Amino acid sequence: MNLNKTKIVATIGPACSSRSMLSKLVSSGVDVFRINFSHATHVEVKKTISHIKDLRQVHNKHVTILGDLQGPKIRIGKVVGGCILKKGSQVVFTTKLVETGDSSVVQIGYNLFPKDVKKDEKVMVDDGKIILKVVKTNRSDEVTLEVVQGGELKSNKGVNLPNTKISLPALTEKDILDAKFAIKNSFDWIALSFVRSKNDVLMLRDLVQSETKKSMPIISKIEKPQAIDKLESILKVSDGLMVARGDLGLEIPAEEVPINQKIMVQMAKKARKPIIVATQMMESMIENLTPSRAEVNDVANSVMDGADCIMLSAETSVGKYPCEVVRKIGKIISSVENTEFGLVKKRKINIGKERLITNSICYNAAMLADGINASAICTLTNSGYTGWEISSYRPKSLVLVFTSNTRILSQLNLLWGVKCIFYNNLESTDKTVEEVNDLAQQRRYIKKGDFVINLAAMPIKKKGQVNTLRITEVE
Repeated sequence: MNLNKTKIVATIGPACSSRSMLSKLVSSGVDVFRINFSHATHVEVKKTISHIKDLRQVHNKHVTILGDLQGPKIRIGKVVGGCILKKGSQVVFTTKLVETGDSSVVQIGYNLFPKDVKKDEKVMVDDGKIILKVVKTNRSDEVTLEVVQGGELKSNKGVNLPNTKISLPALTEKDILDAKFAIKNSFDWIALSFVRSKNDVLMLRDLVQSETKKSMPIISKIEKPQAIDKLESILKVSDGLMVARGDLGLEIPAEEVPINQKIMVQMAKKARKPIIVATQMMESMIENLTPSRAEVNDVANSVMDGADCIMLSAETSVGKYPCEVVRKIGKIISSVENTEFGLVKKRKINIGKERLITNSICYNAAMLADGINASAICTLTNSGYTGWEISSYRPKSLVLVFTSNTRILSQLNLLWGVKCIFYNNLESTDKTVEEVNDLAQQRRYIKKGDFVINLAAMPIKKKGQVNTLRITEVE
């Protein structure tokens, strides 16, 4: 039984896209599957999400589907295998068609590249493995670059421009098509890459609202220096954040990433919005069965900070040991959460006129749960609001959410400490409390003699805002 509160996000790729591997990953402890639209076709994704939705029934677990839009990611074109760029040499990046690039000329998939870059600006390729410097640009279709740090140049690798103000829109044509696909296929969350301002997020939100009346929460990926400068306004219009440390570490000095990670986690928690820490969490386990001690520390610190999710990228998508890395992450989470260091600092009560009663009850439920050492807070919800709210207070107990709305269940499954259970029998308060507690006991979240805090809306059939708190001893 997985009682961890910090959730595990696994990126799907060639190493784990089959139904059997996806099933093994769920059994290993995956809570959220990430679909990376940078590396998957709609045909492939449709097949994958069909498997995930089937596995929800098989495993009786409301696994979350997160769609990750590519955003204005710049990539080079095809390169002849084994192409080496040597330090001090020069290479031309061109916007013209190049069937197979080599060490002298390579196609870049960004038509405004020659106009946007300036002399002496840095150009980083393949997550910074190769560093180039702009020598000259014809401002039309060619840029000549000097190799500052050489290495093997491979096809379709990403390009970062830390010193350049790029002209690309937040939502590319590809992103719009991918977002519409995600909406049509009922993804639970959608992540926007390379967010630079709140307007980028609002653009995506407008698109979502134009395509569906259902909710689709948006996660803003923070990987640009412009986003850090405007973090408060971005967070205000987002439903969650992702600390995308890979690209962020290329766009800003690497030594600034850890403190920015902590700032973002704190800001997100204060705003009562989930935050995902991502990239290179267990990088060495792409090839090896054991992580480095530094990686273990990194994961543990993210848990101690109070992140909602730890995200795996290449570790599960292309790595040799996808299930093993998930289990290892789960062990680290469990080890930390079961110590005093896993206790996250509590937030003040969320006072809001619209939901004053519900907010007060959620806050007091979290505080009371800690005070009486309750095993769980059980809440019935129609909108999912109480699940979000209680999770934000980071109680020691589990947060068990009961609803008949399966979409809410799979959305809330991403949140810290939340376990989701389908329930649709709303007859009376007394009977409902008994039934949800029985369900929780059947799932082994609680046991005989445990204290449970039950939240409900009275009268229960009206499905109004939560206004009632009850303490129950499990019999």
